[in-house]
Amino acid sequence: MAVKTLVVAVLAAGLVVPPAQAGTNGPQAVVSSSGGTITLAVTHKGKTIVQPSPVGITTERADLSSGLTLVGKSRRAIFEHYRTTSGKKRDRVVRATETTYRFTSGANRLDLVVRESADGVAYRYELPQDTGAVTGEASAFVLPADATAWLAKFRRDYENPFLRMTAGTAEQAEYMHPALFDVGGTYALITESDVDGRYSGGHLVHTGGGRYQVKLWDEKVSGARKTPWRTMIVGSLATVVKSTLVDDLAPPSRIGDTSWIKPGPAVWTWLAGGRTAQQDLAKQKEFVDYAAARGWPYVVVDAGWYDDPNWRQTSFIPELVRYAKARNVGIHTWVRFSSVDTPEKRADYLPWLQRWGVRGLKIDFMDSDGQERYRWYDEILPETARMHFLVNFHGATLPHGVHRTWPHVMTTEAVHGAEKSSGLTTSHITALPFTRNVVGGMDYTPGGFHRARANTDGGELALSVLYESGIQNLAGRPDSYDARPLARWFLEQAPTAWDETRLLSGRPGEDVVMARRDGDRWFVGGAIAGEARTLDLPALGGGRWLVEIVRDGAAGLVKETQVTDQKLTIPVAKDGGFAAIVCRPVRDTCARSTGAIPSTTVVVSPEQVSVQPGQTFEMSGTFTNTSDRSLYGVTFAPRVPSGWSASRAVRAFRVAPGESVNGRWTVTVGANPVAGLNDVPAVARFSGVEAEKATRTHVWKPLPAGQFYVPGNDLSVEGRTLTTGGVRFGKGIGTTPADKTFEIGTCTRFDATVGVDDEVDGRVDRAAGVGGTVTFVVVGDGRVLYESPLRKSVDPALPVSVDVGGVRSLTLRVTDGGDGTSLDNAVWGDARLVC
Repeated sequence: MAVKTLVVAVLAAGLVVPPAQAGTNGPQAVVSSSGGTITLAVTHKGKTIVQPSPVGITTERADLSSGLTLVGKSRRAIFEHYRTTSGKKRDRVVRATETTYRFTSGANRLDLVVRESADGVAYRYELPQDTGAVTGEASAFVLPADATAWLAKFRRDYENPFLRMTAGTAEQAEYMHPALFDVGGTYALITESDVDGRYSGGHLVHTGGGRYQVKLWDEKVSGARKTPWRTMIVGSLATVVKSTLVDDLAPPSRIGDTSWIKPGPAVWTWLAGGRTAQQDLAKQKEFVDYAAARGWPYVVVDAGWYDDPNWRQTSFIPELVRYAKARNVGIHTWVRFSSVDTPEKRADYLPWLQRWGVRGLKIDFMDSDGQERYRWYDEILPETARMHFLVNFHGATLPHGVHRTWPHVMTTEAVHGAEKSSGLTTSHITALPFTRNVVGGMDYTPGGFHRARANTDGGELALSVLYESGIQNLAGRPDSYDARPLARWFLEQAPTAWDETRLLSGRPGEDVVMARRDGDRWFVGGAIAGEARTLDLPALGGGRWLVEIVRDGAAGLVKETQVTDQKLTIPVAKDGGFAAIVCRPVRDTCARSTGAIPSTTVVVSPEQVSVQPGQTFEMSGTFTNTSDRSLYGVTFAPRVPSGWSASRAVRAFRVAPGESVNGRWTVTVGANPVAGLNDVPAVARFSGVEAEKATRTHVWKPLPAGQFYVPGNDLSVEGRTLTTGGVRFGKGIGTTPADKTFEIGTCTRFDATVGVDDEVDGRVDRAAGVGGTVTFVVVGDGRVLYESPLRKSVDPALPVSVDVGGVRSLTLRVTDGGDGTSLDNAVWGDARLVC
């Protein structure tokens, strides 16, 4: 049977012409039919890039991969304009040609829809009839066997490194999207777009000889009438890097008002302190202060903040949100998928965070490309948009155009990123701008200067430009930035959403220089893998430019400034890099105001005080303007807990640089205060923001006559308020397994409330595999008077009352639960004697 070849013209790359007049200089799809089998190839400038590759689909009641007869075709021009809130280019124009081929196989019909544009070719299947669930696709991509490939082995969370291989000899295994191939200097990046709950996600299987078969996650896909787009970005490396094809193929935005969606850098504190830092309000406030001083708009509180089972009542997040809002910083919180995996759980969980004022969610551990999981995405995306949450998906699938359809999705992990302890070679790092990051925001979490790394400080700094992410989660500790003031300066200036992206030079796994424009400034990042060499920074347009470069020097980062209209040659250290800001030389620096709050200090006295209900204490404070500008409308006063009171605020119309405001106040404790540690900050308010420093009050309630507190440390093992089962205590003993012995004289009863301290709730000792487990024993004169049941982290507070009549020596004993856990932080709350 003769072979019928159907060739569709596409838009000429770079031409600004109406779609109907498109030329043929871009990639072209070649659809062929032979013996009832259909193939699709992609050519570019007369060269075949993707060889004739099978297309077709099978369902429960039809084989639409063979026996196909072409019965017609139609063509239409595509012209769209849209804007995004983040990404490599905010303002986007889509010009494409779409051809629909209508095939029949017996009584069944299959439509093959092929779209071609200047940066690639994509196709999808449409099923006009119901032929049952989809059971698989014939779709494959055949690349020349000698093509260089950059591939990553498939993982459900897309967290494997990209390695250089050869298309034909790569291991016959499963690989992730996207996959990049170099065919004689023309590149093809293969991925998919517009995946949602109507279908299943897919990945690639190398079946040998350079043939990469599409494999769906699900064996059966129900209700499908349209498949995702099988997407091939084709052209030069520069075409691949700047392509927005994946977003262009996706449905338009489903959010009308996007004014609340604000990209920006975030202080991300997991690599800066782990779970312990996520459970420490004081530490989180320090991170907020650091973000505010930099002009960074967000702080992300990661896993562990909710570990207390009573978190709705006891969490510090509302206080942190209040504190951060007063400093122009928004709080994002980590959320486990299992907490929001059903409509009922979301209806119970998300409104709490919304009422608290949380700005964003980092949702983790979806770990699936199945249709059921995509239906979950379909549900939670409109819900989070309605609640005005920014979203960062971790343990998740790739972006498949989600940034266009749901622009509140700022970024997605789906990368072998900085959280990893291995595989972060500089060859992988320099491959990511050409592979994973091409398809959408990538939460690699750069900036972890305090960690052991394969790259230099200059190479790490470059990642803030090389890697696009609407929320750039910066992974360093404040002291690591302060130790590198030039890196801090650059990160304070760098935005996270762009008007234009250019690849200036590079090759995957070897080196990369990329420029991204925000307004009238360009930010440039360059990085290499391997031995030291020079990299070029070409002029970014005609005329003279001011270029400020931060790079590796002999003793750390150095900064060089030049005004030039020529290409610059930049020496780069082994596995190193550089970052630069480029602007017109209208001033002596490209740096702009960051929006950081003015620098101030607050000092208070006393730093700590012990008080009881109804008592008063004197508190004083000094607020100093350490910035370089005057502050106006300053008020300075304590912020006291509900039911407390304080004397009048101090006011100042103007506080010049270097000047101070002093205040002295009488604070009265409420009649029924919250027991334990309470902060009473002296708060200076000015220009819509706040600065504060707290006096820590230790509140405890007096006992009736004839009762006495047992001497104790009155704090938890980790120095917090004694709390178990959500009950707080101003007095008592916080201890790990140990004996506390007292001579008690003539007393008749011992009372306390006991349990594992809430500060370890939710934690699991990795060696033992369990949380805190203890037993409480009361011993009188060597005889056991009381022994509690085994108490676990999740158990409620347990009241204990023991007859100690005639006892002279009382021992309070905490024993390990027998499992060797290191989390046995125990509470003898309000331990007291009746004497």
